[in-house]
Amino acid sequence: SLESYYNVAQKKYGLVQLMHRFANSHLPDIFVVNMAAATKQKMVNGLFSNFLIEKIGEALDKKEQVILFQNRRGYAVRMICNTCESMPTCKYCDVTLTYHKKTNLLKCHYCGYAIEVPKECPTCHSTDIEMKGFGTEKVEDTLGAIFPQAVISRMDLDTTRSKNGYQQIITDFEQHKTDILVGTQMVTKGLDFDRVSVVGILNADALISFPDFRAFERAFQLLAQVSGRAGRKEVPGKVVVQTYQPRHPALLYVETNDFGAMYQSQIAERKEFHYPPVYRLIKISLKHVDENVVAQAASALAIPLRAAFSSNLMGPESPLVSRIQNYYIKDFWLKLSKDGSLSARKAALVEIIDAFRRDSNYKSVRIVINVDP
Repeated sequence: SLESYYNVAQKKYGLVQLMHRFANSHLPDIFVVNMAAATKQKMVNGLFSNFLIEKIGEALDKKEQVILFQNRRGYAVRMICNTCESMPTCKYCDVTLTYHKKTNLLKCHYCGYAIEVPKECPTCHSTDIEMKGFGTEKVEDTLGAIFPQAVISRMDLDTTRSKNGYQQIITDFEQHKTDILVGTQMVTKGLDFDRVSVVGILNADALISFPDFRAFERAFQLLAQVSGRAGRKEVPGKVVVQTYQPRHPALLYVETNDFGAMYQSQIAERKEFHYPPVYRLIKISLKHVDENVVAQAASALAIPLRAAFSSNLMGPESPLVSRIQNYYIKDFWLKLSKDGSLSARKAALVEIIDAFRRDSNYKSVRIVINVDP
């Protein structure tokens, strides 16, 4: 992480580097497929580029194994009405519901709320509805049609809920009973399989384009980690990254395996825009079941916060998902420089929040403080 490497630069941590892979195996070859160009050239079959299909086919012919990474579970990301463009949303959270084919349900991935798939649009009653986007379940389904002889397994939250679900999937893959393993983040870390020769990353853009200051760093970490599942012993590894942004710097750093360059570019950005680990970032969240109450509470808390921190304060703002499990949310973000005044500023913040908690008008409002979230 940038935090750990920054602590090395500040001489807080020592640094031990692994310069060679175990058994002197080589790093995998990384191929970036431009999905925009491939689509124009009609070199795409459903969710997969022809290039990735070809590499999977070659691996299966040699009795080697394949891991495919898609960082979203479910079958389709959302159901949309083509007439009124509405999408079924969760009753308790401000998110669209994800379609799961196996259970034939639309589910919320925040609170677990689920409904049966409607036969018509709940808003305008049109029957012109369709599923958009794709998750691990759809990847597994589509693969089965392209490679009917292959044994395909899926590893995500849905398939590993049972007591021995996770271990069974791993054991089957280890014993070569499974040819292709499709999964979410669970497949990216700590797995050591000697016959995996191809790793496919199906939608790198979802990682890169996430609206969060750590998105770049997390994308690099995940892509580098999942790439490391390939070619771990004598079998040479290939990583195929499907993206609509082939020249994105995060992908270029993964291609060259250059953590140092990634760190330098990101730390310069964090300094410029006052983000961790260079600055301390404090997130103050207010939660309440009544939208008006949380809005009034946020306005009341904003007055002493602005007086004390002025230009260092952002908010109150509604987050990306503004309601979770029936609680409406308002966020403040506080950026503090790591200098001699940090302790005094923290003490001032504690005083303001304690005074707010004592205010009888807002006793029912929950306050959650998260430092460097």
